[in-house]
Amino acid sequence: MSSHLSLAPARAAHVRASGVHLSFGGRPVLAGVDLVAAAGDRVAVVGENGRGKTTLLRVLAGDLPADRGDVHRAGSLGVADQQIPLDADRTVGDLIDLELAAVRNALADLESATEALTEERPGADDAYAAALARAEALDAWDADRRVEVSLAALSAVNDRTRQLGTLSVGQRHRVRLACLLGARHSVLLLDEPTNHLDASGLQHLTEQLRTYPGVVVLVSHDRALLADVATTVVDLDPSSDGRPRVYGGGYAAYVEGRRAERARWEALHADQVAERQRLADDLSAAQNRLRDNWRPEKGHGKHTRATRAPGLVRAVHRRQEELAAHVVAVPPPPTRFTMPELPEYRGATLLRADNVTVAERLKQPVTLALDSADRLVVTGPNGAGKSTLLAVLAGELAPSTGTVNRAKPVRVGRLGQESDPSGRRTALELYAERVVRSGQSAPGLGELGLLDRQDVRRPLAELSVGARRRLDLALVLAGRPHVLLLDEPTNHLSATLVDELTDALQVTAAAVVLATHDRQLLRDTESWQRLAL
Repeated sequence: MSSHLSLAPARAAHVRASGVHLSFGGRPVLAGVDLVAAAGDRVAVVGENGRGKTTLLRVLAGDLPADRGDVHRAGSLGVADQQIPLDADRTVGDLIDLELAAVRNALADLESATEALTEERPGADDAYAAALARAEALDAWDADRRVEVSLAALSAVNDRTRQLGTLSVGQRHRVRLACLLGARHSVLLLDEPTNHLDASGLQHLTEQLRTYPGVVVLVSHDRALLADVATTVVDLDPSSDGRPRVYGGGYAAYVEGRRAERARWEALHADQVAERQRLADDLSAAQNRLRDNWRPEKGHGKHTRATRAPGLVRAVHRRQEELAAHVVAVPPPPTRFTMPELPEYRGATLLRADNVTVAERLKQPVTLALDSADRLVVTGPNGAGKSTLLAVLAGELAPSTGTVNRAKPVRVGRLGQESDPSGRRTALELYAERVVRSGQSAPGLGELGLLDRQDVRRPLAELSVGARRRLDLALVLAGRPHVLLLDEPTNHLSATLVDELTDALQVTAAAVVLATHDRQLLRDTESWQRLAL
């Protein structure tokens, strides 16, 4: 692999990847990825969990060398990945300075170049012009103000003396995102930037990306953001020939193109399987004819039947060769998510909460009642208490005031925002244990269509964030709950799975409560009851 990185003004910023291949432990992760983006382009990288989206960003950033292929990037680089690059004892100000390092260096270089120019040093004119171009490309003089604007818009902490260890995960990510938006890098690589943002934060991020002067390469599960900002989509999901697909025309063109590709794939695979079955049937018929004619009844056409036998043998061999030569070259399409049948409970209210509050976490008293097939969406800004309310309804957190009553046979399942499973046990072992503990009959883990055959047998510690999130969902469904509580269920899930899950939630017999900032999910559930905190 060859990699070329250079500095350039925003208008000359670009990213190019050609034929990028990468494997981990012999398992292909990226297989022939091509990507071209110039200033003003916003490239969305999509795909099922574990398909290499974050890995591709690391390759584009130069943090991870590919096995084969070429990467070229021009312009200063800003990266928002899922890890904060400073220790907990450092401050918000340290994080701002780190993310604005290119701005600080550009202004320092310009100051030095200005001093050299006033002293009429040799080459000072060219050095000054270059330093001025870098500072102008970053709009360096206005960077701190832009950071302050984004800190406020994202509801992020703006106290520069505050230690990062005193902030929540979401607060730390919002501070870093505000810094990157203010730094105005030529190339911006974003990995799930909408996690931990509320409605106003999502609106600010969308506006910033739509007008971003450089290149943006974006990995996100947020379908509304992708629809609003993406100009090109790179799809890393499996395809009929195993290669990634690139769709121009934005997210809507990708959705339509992907649907057509899936239909072609399913039809082609079905045709090849049907042809193999036809050849197998022909072979079976030929073998039957050979058996019937090779052993004629005594005294009835023995000579005639014997003379026909060599021809029948040749026919069997020919059909065996045809069957052996026919390979189903098109792999089977990925399985779709299948929601298990969740139970209905008639004759009583499943769950009732009366004037529930939690000190410092859920200040607005909440009263609600849930029956089978009820649908409720809980909305509100970060810190309003949405997650707290769901934990109270699940019986995992005691309210400070008010009461929660559940009908005795009613089972409640809650999907939290963050993934819990870890350790060396496999997904299959954990799922089987949960089914046994629940005492309910449940479909096999593979039948849900959430994890592939490799992931179900892989230790939990080795699963991607997205795969662990899928397992979390499977574990909740294993208990076949009467009430399903889903806290930001679209986090770390692919757009395809979210669409399938949304469709399933519309028709399940269980009561469903969603807490979400996901704008597309809010649109898809606009007919559901709303509870605003």
